[in-house]
Amino acid sequence: MTKSAAIHWFRQDLRLADNPALLVASAHGTVLPVYILDDHNAGQHAMGGASRWWLHHSLLSLNASLDGKLSVYAGDACEIIPDLVARMGVSTVYWNRCHEPWRIRRDARIEADLNARGFSVQSCNSSLLWEPGTVKKTDGTPYRVFTHFYRKGCLGAEAPRAPLQRPGKVKWHRDTMAAKEIDELDLLPRIPWHRQLEPHWTTGEFGAAARLEEFLEGGIWQYKDGRDLPAKPFVSRLSPHLRFGEISPHQAWHAIRAVFDDEHVDKFCSELGWREFSYNLLHHNPDLPRRNLQSRFDRFPWVDDDTLLSAWQRGLTGVPMVDAGMRELWQTGYMHNRVRMIAGSFLVKNLLLHWNHGERWFWDTLVDADLANNSASWQWIAGCGADAVPYFRVFNPVTQGRKFDKNGEYVRRYVPELAGLPDKFLHCPWEAPAHVLSQSGVEPGITYPGPIVDLRESRERALSAFAALKRDK
Repeated sequence: MTKSAAIHWFRQDLRLADNPALLVASAHGTVLPVYILDDHNAGQHAMGGASRWWLHHSLLSLNASLDGKLSVYAGDACEIIPDLVARMGVSTVYWNRCHEPWRIRRDARIEADLNARGFSVQSCNSSLLWEPGTVKKTDGTPYRVFTHFYRKGCLGAEAPRAPLQRPGKVKWHRDTMAAKEIDELDLLPRIPWHRQLEPHWTTGEFGAAARLEEFLEGGIWQYKDGRDLPAKPFVSRLSPHLRFGEISPHQAWHAIRAVFDDEHVDKFCSELGWREFSYNLLHHNPDLPRRNLQSRFDRFPWVDDDTLLSAWQRGLTGVPMVDAGMRELWQTGYMHNRVRMIAGSFLVKNLLLHWNHGERWFWDTLVDADLANNSASWQWIAGCGADAVPYFRVFNPVTQGRKFDKNGEYVRRYVPELAGLPDKFLHCPWEAPAHVLSQSGVEPGITYPGPIVDLRESRERALSAFAALKRDK
């Protein structure tokens, strides 16, 4: 390679279309596209098992789009990038900005190092509609309430730019001396639990485009209310594609806006706004994944019980709507958003287990595990975050099930041992008479566990604990 060539460092932008840094890099004519699995700098935020499975297949797809010329590495990017620049004889490195605190620190080190050596770095915005720090209140402080952030801050700012074209004719170059094969990254687990995920997803840029097209043809037309029905196909399921950058939020925003301007479109765009809000929170609160935004929750009397936690993780709580969600997560790497709220509320309010337990479990098992979204959402449901759900709101999984899974289609899909129960008792099998249980093939404590906590008593216990905390503030 020559100094006229460039390096494009793929990170959370595993696509060719609407990739600002790649498009600029392509002007050099010759580009070395690279990906680095940097668990060294990620530390405790290294990707979980489900995300690593997705990454493996996404890299295979990206490599195919690059004519097999993607160079992949594993290790400390602070060492790999400078070495690669010097060894390949290029002058400029391009990347799209990431917004997790550890990535920001790492990228700043790499940029300073390269500049000191006489090399150039150019970064672009690719993964957000409005970058953190650009949306502020009139007094310059960050928003803490989503509605104001989105309606006044985001929609009151410059509209999201239109998606960019794919690079034109580019000569892709691969590092044949030091680059690894994708399989050598060892992203797939040794115990092949991940094979159950495969039927549910088509990874990669083309899979993302197909998923968006399917949503535009069906789900968007019933999105506003239908998104609360976990058995129905009225959600976009674009979150893992957005998380890995197989599609950009700009592509999703403009594709949806091009359909029609109605309440369903507005609702979907506001959900993209929640993603922006989460990143804004993380930007201003780098310890968001671990520490309560509201410090008074540091005194909350959380319970420490591995048995309860394990039952929740395995979908064996004896509460059908919660168990259905946790099993959907394990079997597909995904959980419907309405059910995430139900399962999350049950963990932190009925079981009184710290939200960190939920955050870590989701981090490992969700294919769309995203540091900002995951931590902000768990703080929201726990009541300790910004614009959080009120402490006195405890999602009743029975009421929620009867409202949003009225005919039991979702529960029967993921908790098949209860499939024979009448709808009346499906969401509360402990209330069913013995003869109904027998006729339905349900043996309490044998084929399906009894509830690990009493919903009413645990709700009252939670309300008392939260109310005491409120009084002590």
